[in-house]
Amino acid sequence: MEIFSNQILGLNPHIAVFSSNKVGNFVVTTPLLRGIKKKYPHCNLDFFGSEITKDFEANCPYIDWRFSLYTDRPDFLESLSLAVRQRLEVAGPYDLAINCDEYSEINLVTVTAIRPTYVVGGALSTDFCLKLDYNSDPVQKILGDRDWNDKAFVQRHQEVIESNYISEIFCRIAYVETDFFKLEVPIKLPPFPVPHVLISITATRPAKMWSVDYWKQVIQWCEERGITVGLVGNSPSIQQTLYYSDNAEENLLKETSLIDLRGKTSLTELAGALCGARACLTLDTGTLHIAAAVGCPTVAILGNDLDGDGASPTRLWIPRQPHEKLALTDFKCTVCQEHSFKNKFCLIDNHHCMAYLSPDKVIHYLQEILTL
Repeated sequence: MEIFSNQILGLNPHIAVFSSNKVGNFVVTTPLLRGIKKKYPHCNLDFFGSEITKDFEANCPYIDWRFSLYTDRPDFLESLSLAVRQRLEVAGPYDLAINCDEYSEINLVTVTAIRPTYVVGGALSTDFCLKLDYNSDPVQKILGDRDWNDKAFVQRHQEVIESNYISEIFCRIAYVETDFFKLEVPIKLPPFPVPHVLISITATRPAKMWSVDYWKQVIQWCEERGITVGLVGNSPSIQQTLYYSDNAEENLLKETSLIDLRGKTSLTELAGALCGARACLTLDTGTLHIAAAVGCPTVAILGNDLDGDGASPTRLWIPRQPHEKLALTDFKCTVCQEHSFKNKFCLIDNHHCMAYLSPDKVIHYLQEILTL
């Protein structure tokens, strides 16, 4: 197993891409998937993803075969072993494995276990004792940089990249050329009439959440103008398990005319709903990336200032499409980035970054979108 430095893979290479269990993570890998298929048009492209993103993976035109690496099935080891063995019989040994989440232990182990000829991203030595050292590689040495969101990151690696955007980084280290900012997801029509505006108000990190009262003011502004608003997300039970909500959604549903669409779509149907909506309001979550992919005019509600400092690693993760408007805070705080965004909750009193992002600013951007 060698570090990939754009060696020739042959006419029909067998390639594996490893992602995670986050919706946004899948969406930002789509430029890589598209670019691989363009560079290697006759390749067999396998995707190791999750049960959460399975709907997108199974309907993605660039993926030839998939497996849920992130699952709670009790026979996981047996199913993984059988699936890989059968895949090797069909497509042959893996020529290249691309790991898009080197912080994931299961990715590190499985990438190494399938024994690809070449590897991009995190992997272990063949005896599973050490992580591979990329520091001597002119391109993949990026993996040794601990702060991809840093303002100076591009300058440190200017011979390799032109932006901090995660999709570009994935493509560059795999020697793939494409439109790094063009995201894609498969789309199906949703089983309901789509409201004018769709909103997503929960996040896995409460540090990114906006005030319920602020959301209420935005919804009431819409109500006064006959603009219907739908709440998207997982079913309430899953929301409570995977996302921090603190009854915010239930309170808004009781106090406003908000339409509850949680759990009523698959991912592809959510993409379809966003295609049919006039606007989307969302925190830094998977919904933001889906909206970016389908072209839905979106207001991203972010606890970050004009310099990019704040609650989210915006330089690394925020989509670059022109239909995305960024509602930013007037309060500067660098505490989250000082903790590498590993803090679940805000670490200062009163959550100033989100408190200083007024509903008026979000309404202003929403009004701009709706009057276009």
